[in-house]
Amino acid sequence: MNKQLQLCLQGTGIVLLVIIAFFPALSGGFIWDDDAYVTGNALLTAPDGLKRIWFSLDSPSQYFPLTYTTFFIERGLWGLNPAGYHWVNLLLHAANALLVWQLLKRLSVPGSWLAAAIFALHPVQVESVAWIAERKNVLSLFFYLLALMSWIEFIEERPRPLWRFYLLSLVYSALALLSKTTACTIPIALGLVLWLKEKPINRFRLMQIIPFIGLGVGMGFLTMWWERYHQGTQGELFGLGLPERILVASHAIWFYAGKLVWPIDLTFSYPHWTINSSDPLAYGWLCLGMICAAAIFLIRRFVGRSVEVAMLFYVASLGPVLGFIMLYTFRYTFVADHYQYVASIGPIALAAAGITMAFKSRHILMKSAFCGALLLTLGMLTWRQCGVYHDLETLWRDTLAKNPDSGMAHSNLGALLLYKKENIGEAVEHFRRAVQINPDLAGTYFHLGVALINQGQYDEALENFQKSIQIDPDSADAYFYSGVALGQLGRTKEAIIQYRYSLQLNPEKDDALNNLTWILVTSSNDELRDGAEAVQLGEQACALTHYSKPLYIGTLAAAYAECGRFSDAVTTAEKAEKLAAAAGLKDLAEKNRKLLELYQAAKPYHETQPSKH
Repeated sequence: MNKQLQLCLQGTGIVLLVIIAFFPALSGGFIWDDDAYVTGNALLTAPDGLKRIWFSLDSPSQYFPLTYTTFFIERGLWGLNPAGYHWVNLLLHAANALLVWQLLKRLSVPGSWLAAAIFALHPVQVESVAWIAERKNVLSLFFYLLALMSWIEFIEERPRPLWRFYLLSLVYSALALLSKTTACTIPIALGLVLWLKEKPINRFRLMQIIPFIGLGVGMGFLTMWWERYHQGTQGELFGLGLPERILVASHAIWFYAGKLVWPIDLTFSYPHWTINSSDPLAYGWLCLGMICAAAIFLIRRFVGRSVEVAMLFYVASLGPVLGFIMLYTFRYTFVADHYQYVASIGPIALAAAGITMAFKSRHILMKSAFCGALLLTLGMLTWRQCGVYHDLETLWRDTLAKNPDSGMAHSNLGALLLYKKENIGEAVEHFRRAVQINPDLAGTYFHLGVALINQGQYDEALENFQKSIQIDPDSADAYFYSGVALGQLGRTKEAIIQYRYSLQLNPEKDDALNNLTWILVTSSNDELRDGAEAVQLGEQACALTHYSKPLYIGTLAAAYAECGRFSDAVTTAEKAEKLAAAAGLKDLAEKNRKLLELYQAAKPYHETQPSKH
């Protein structure tokens, strides 16, 4: 068979395997963090969005300007259709598998195609491919591999080095870092390539690697600063000492290796380990790692440099996510499948080489049968795992089935059920469990309070809003809902105070403006009513919502009536009634109709009992 045709068929095979195995991901929707990255990211639709993506602190996560630029372009191409984003992730993953194949081939690693196929089909990759927000992972690796390919071309023995490949490698390295900062390990990979190809690592080569180190260190420090001051990874929760971080790292290395060998019970959020540096047994993983390192060093004379290069690449690539640098996600778990997307190439290449060498003298059918069964198994596991990422409810329920103590999953599933107005009782139970697991998260108390308001349990709701405020005193929403709960309990004066606190924190909070306006014009307590201020607040609420909410317009009508501006009250109430009727809000339309009759009779509306607006 023609060599070019064979290569084409092999490459096509990898792409088809990826498309088939990951096909269920293409019908998935947006899940956790996809709102911050795509659906709710104002930078993707702002006129100056690209400028702010690259030159501001407005990005909702770390500094990934190239990743956000791809989202910016796609938002213009297919809007909020998730299929387009999924296809791009899938095709980037297929391209990465092809590059892995070619890279290992250039490094003369046996079984390079098998390694690429295993990398392409392994279920630990599902999180990076099926999760739209992990575009940063697949995009970064794409440029990472191109940087290594260019470096190999540059270091080839020639009368004169081709410096264009060096510059290409440096550019690709920068693009990888601008996609995701964990690509800061590229300089180590460059050194390992030299070591594997038995090239001298002299001062001349080190000088060539220094610019890559400069890029990596610079982006690394930027990420550390961003995580600490922009993402909030500071305080007692993230204050692990060096011994604890070493224990986390040593455990994580073996955890990831275990998932590569036995990819069962993969989950979106793994249990959060308890780290106790005073427990001698906690150092078991570290001791095992040291024994393994010693064994690799001793056998290197028999197996060459391949094993140590693969393992060094694995550990080095995991380095940025092992716990020495605190990430916000460590609040919930120290490990995640997508953290080993790059690192997995090392052990997978080693395993593929081992399989190839083991079957070198065996019958071709035996090798084909074994490899075929392996790839089929991995593909089936990947197909099934893709289904987990279909939608948020599926994701959180699967997480809880495998990790019942995930406070994050309980809280997020509760929020999903709450705001979909589906099974509020179940939502409350998930929130209660979440605050037991993570008692220091303001948001969970807040959502529990909102769920309890929906159940009419105003006293307990108020307690949870107060706990939320104690943790996060700058939450305008918590003060607002405290006002709602107090209003329902008839504690109107206290409700007014809470609404004013909410507006101090967010002067444009329209629901707080509306509720405060209603109390100031309809309260049964004459001392609390203030028609002049109410008109000002009510007009502000309507202006902020472009006079589109019939509830707010009806409140403004009541404010006009309280000030004796009955002509304005009638006109405004008529508009509120029409808008409510057009929106199918029959009860609100009927309420405004009755109020209209009062205003037509030149009478304001005052409640005969504490406000429950």
